[in-house]
Amino acid sequence: MNYKNILFEIENGLGRITVNRPSKLNALNKATIQELHEAFTAAEDDDKVKVIILTGTGEKAFVAGADISEFSEYSVEEGKELAARGHELLFNYVANFPKPVIAAVNGFALGGGLELAMAAHFRIASENAKMGLPEVSLGVIPGYGGTQRLPQLVGKGRAMEMIMTAGMIDANQALRYDLVNHVVTQEELLPFAEKLAGKIAKNSLVAVSAAIRAVNAAYETGVNGFEVEIEEFGNAFGTEDFSEGTSAFLNKRKADFPGR
Repeated sequence: MNYKNILFEIENGLGRITVNRPSKLNALNKATIQELHEAFTAAEDDDKVKVIILTGTGEKAFVAGADISEFSEYSVEEGKELAARGHELLFNYVANFPKPVIAAVNGFALGGGLELAMAAHFRIASENAKMGLPEVSLGVIPGYGGTQRLPQLVGKGRAMEMIMTAGMIDANQALRYDLVNHVVTQEELLPFAEKLAGKIAKNSLVAVSAAIRAVNAAYETGVNGFEVEIEEFGNAFGTEDFSEGTSAFLNKRKADFPGR
């Protein structure tokens, strides 16, 4: 499929999805959100794709926020619909994606950009990364999950400070806050992400997908994460990957997971 605002490449089991609006610092508009949804849907349906790296074109920005010009005149109802639709198409979709999603954060990740990075399963940042949720400086609040995912990652107090001040933190502070897992140079960012993706891809992707569901369950209101873990653990015993993994271990050979 031809995309206008993103790039989608597949190589050696790795899908790379790149927001590609450099003239707008890769800002998210409705068309870009729709294209990202379509790319993730294609990646989910493609058995060749094992892991996804999500990043932005260039060194200046991962995603420098939402395209404010697109919604500056919206009504209350239009604003609610904008947020709800964004959650459905992209942010919640990525958070619950059955295949691992690694955000490789290069440069600015602000507003919707940081919310997109936080929706990924974990984050790697380049040394020049700057992250923040500046929405209150525009008279609005984060609407794509920022008020929910940021406290989960950095704690309530730090999240409140970041949101209320509308300030940015650098990559090293993000590392101290546990907002990102690793900080590397700009040149190392994608190779490092690919190395981690390769380690993940060697494991049972059936089990990895189950682990994603179990971990996410802990953050769902009214859901007992331990019960979900027990269910997913038991279900694993009925998979071909479990049979292969245990057989390989007992016979001291490398597992060749069928993905079923």
